Amino acid sequence: MILTKLSIINYKNLEQAELELSPKINCFIGNNGMGKTNLLDAVYYLSFCKSFTNPIDSQIIRHEAEVCMLQGKYTFEDGASEEIYCALRRRQKKQFKRNKKEYDRLSDHIGFIPLVMISPADNELILGGSDERRRFMDMAVSQFDKEYLNALVRYNKALQQRNVLLKEPEERIDATLLDLWEDQMAGDGVLIHRKRRDFIEDLTPIFNEFYTRISRSNEKVSFDYISQLTGNDFRSILRGNRYRDMAMGHTTAGVHRDELEMLLDGFPIKKVGSQGQNKTYFVSLRLAQFRFLMQTRKETPILLLDDVFDRLDAQRVEEIVKLVSEEQFGQIFISDTNRESLDKILDGLQNNHAVFSVKDGEIQRLNE
Repeated sequence: MILTKLSIINYKNLEQAELELSPKINCFIGNNGMGKTNLLDAVYYLSFCKSFTNPIDSQIIRHEAEVCMLQGKYTFEDGASEEIYCALRRRQKKQFKRNKKEYDRLSDHIGFIPLVMISPADNELILGGSDERRRFMDMAVSQFDKEYLNALVRYNKALQQRNVLLKEPEERIDATLLDLWEDQMAGDGVLIHRKRRDFIEDLTPIFNEFYTRISRSNEKVSFDYISQLTGNDFRSILRGNRYRDMAMGHTTAGVHRDELEMLLDGFPIKKVGSQGQNKTYFVSLRLAQFRFLMQTRKETPILLLDDVFDRLDAQRVEEIVKLVSEEQFGQIFISDTNRESLDKILDGLQNNHAVFSVKDGEIQRLNE
């Protein structure tokens, strides 16, 4: 899949941009805070209906502007072309359109444009809380499995409704309604648990392959997927926890409390990993996600690399450069402050790339 044209109006600090893009590598060079990450984030937004870095839509609209618009024109590997349009207005519901037809549900769009982004913010996958790692599993699986996404939407709705009931005085709780929401959670929770488990099992060997290549070491990376549903009947857990959950005011068991522990040589990497190991870990993880998505979808995703070379030694940078230059990777967007790293990637690509300068939200192409 290729993003051929990108139009941006009032996205964060980007006031206006009209870009003709390369089908292979697009490089955005500039100092920190100039808007490079915002541009890559706009591409991400068109795939996921939300920002990679900021979950609050109102903060995406440029200061003093009332509306933000994004438009992308895509070409698929079968030759089909699509246009995706998004508009955000303050205090209004955002619009998402495919070929001028608005989606009934934003979830219908998720997975339509496969994309993987690698960013310094991914360090939170290692150092952050369990919510970050659950989000990683959910976004990764949702891109190739619509059944999973639909089950996740239903589960979260049922969870929310059960929590509302739990906050009521015991004598006012409708037991029949509570049964209904628990049955919904149990059915969808089992499906979510199974698909997360299968995804992690399939991803691990690919992840190890990338980590070994980039690090040039014999270190082994792995996961420990921890869930209250493993070996237990979820419906029975919910029934058995009712009085405890009433006292707590929320649901204390379920896939919304799953944990994905990230390991290096069998130990939690957040405890034993160096800065370089941590970055190699999440870069390898995202590249493994890319390959898994490509194999599952039978389509090449777009790859976004936001400032990935910073704080890596020359050896690891060299391996990443070799990797992303391979044919398995299709269209790539790269942001960096260092032109030297980008020149290494561009070397040998002839004219199959575009280089842009980004300064104070203004974007200018440097090559033709």
